[in-house]
Amino acid sequence: MNTMRVISQATIIAAIGYASANNINFLSDPGVYGPPLDVVHAYYGQWPTGVTVSSTGRIFSNFPGGLDAANVYTGSNDVFQVGELTSLTTEVPYPSLEMNHPPGGAINYTTTPPTSANYRDYLIGVQSVVIDALDRLWILDTGRVQGPDNVLLPAAYGGPKLVGVNLTTNEIFKTIVFPPDVAYSNTYLNDIRFDLRSSVTESGQGIGYITDSSFEGHNAIIVVDLGTGESWRHLDLVHSVRGESQFVSFIWGQPTYYAASSKSPLSTNPTGSDGIALSADGETLYFGPFASRYLYSVPTARLRDRSPASELLAQQSVVNHGQKGHSDGFETDSNNLIYVGNNELNSINIFNPANGTAYPFVRDPRINWVDTMSVATDGYLYFTSNQVLESEKKRPFGLFKAPLPNGATKVAHKP
Repeated sequence: MNTMRVISQATIIAAIGYASANNINFLSDPGVYGPPLDVVHAYYGQWPTGVTVSSTGRIFSNFPGGLDAANVYTGSNDVFQVGELTSLTTEVPYPSLEMNHPPGGAINYTTTPPTSANYRDYLIGVQSVVIDALDRLWILDTGRVQGPDNVLLPAAYGGPKLVGVNLTTNEIFKTIVFPPDVAYSNTYLNDIRFDLRSSVTESGQGIGYITDSSFEGHNAIIVVDLGTGESWRHLDLVHSVRGESQFVSFIWGQPTYYAASSKSPLSTNPTGSDGIALSADGETLYFGPFASRYLYSVPTARLRDRSPASELLAQQSVVNHGQKGHSDGFETDSNNLIYVGNNELNSINIFNPANGTAYPFVRDPRINWVDTMSVATDGYLYFTSNQVLESEKKRPFGLFKAPLPNGATKVAHKP
C-alpha cells in the first residue's frame, strides 16, 4: 500500500531558499597568486627562522634560543643553533655538534639574575645565517636565549658575535665579537647583509650591515668592518628603526600581541628594525621595523661614515618609502627588486625602487609567516614560513622556493 506524505508550502519555500543561498557564487579571494611554490623542506624538530643557500645547493637554517625556549641548549644532543639540511625532513648540527653545545649550557646561572652564556667559541642564540658573494657562511649570534618563565635573558660580552665559516673545509675562519658599546646587553642582532667590494672599507675586506631589533627598544643599524672587526652603531633610537606605537597585526584573521614573559600582561609588539636588504649596487640599505608596515632606506655611505657629524647626517638621509605590508625578512635580487613579506595577506610583495611601487610576487594559503628570505644563484627565492606569532605552533614548519622573475639571480657584491 502506498503512503502519502504531506509537506507544507512553508517547508518547501524554506528548503528552496536555504539551498539557493548556499549555492550563490559570490566573488571570493582566490588565495593564490604568482608562481607556484615548491616545498624544499619540512621542519619537524626545532623551530627555525633563517635560511641560506650556497652556490652548490647546500642549505642551512638556524634555530634561535632567544625566540623559542625549546631551542635553548641545556644538555640535550637534539638541540642546536645552526643546522645543515640533509633531506626533506632532517637537519644535522653545523659546523659541529660541539660548537652548538656551550659547556654548562646556554644559560649562566652563576649570575643573579641569570644571564645568557658568554662563550666566544660556542653558539649561544643564533638568529640569522647568510652566505655571502664568496660562498662563505656567516652566523649571526645574538648571544641571548630565553630563561625561566620564557624571559629573554641579557647578553654578556663574548656572546654577541659574527662567525665566518669556510664551506669548503667546514672550518671557522673568522670570529668578530661585538663590544658592549655596540651590542648592548639588551641588543638583539637580527639580520645581516654583506658588501664585499674592496672600496667600501680601508681594510678592503668588505662590510656588514646588521639590524638591532631589540624588544627593549634600543634599536639601530650596526655596521661592522669584516677586515678589522671594528663595529659601530648608526640611526640609534630614531623613529625609522623603532616599532610603531600600539602596533597590532592580524595573521590569518587573528590579532597578535606580545608578552615579555609567561607572567607578563599582554601588550602590543615593540620589536624594532628587523628586515634588511642591500641594493644591487650596494649604495642603499633598505630596512623596516618588525612592528611597522613602513619601508625605509638610507645611503650606505652615511652608515659607513664615522665622522663627528655622521650620525646627524645618517638620520637626515633616511627616506620613508611608504607602506609595504607587515614584514619580517627582506631580500634583493640582481634586478634590484626588494622582496618584503606581507604576512597579513599570506604573501610576499616586491618593492621596485625604480618607480616606488609595491606589488604582489606570490600568495599561497600555506604562507603563515614569511620569516627569512634568501635569493640563491639557482634563480629561486627561498623562504621559511614558521608561524612565529602563533601561541601554539604546529609542525611541520615550511621551507619553500619560488622562481624569480625576469631571469634574476643572487646579487654579487664581490671584491
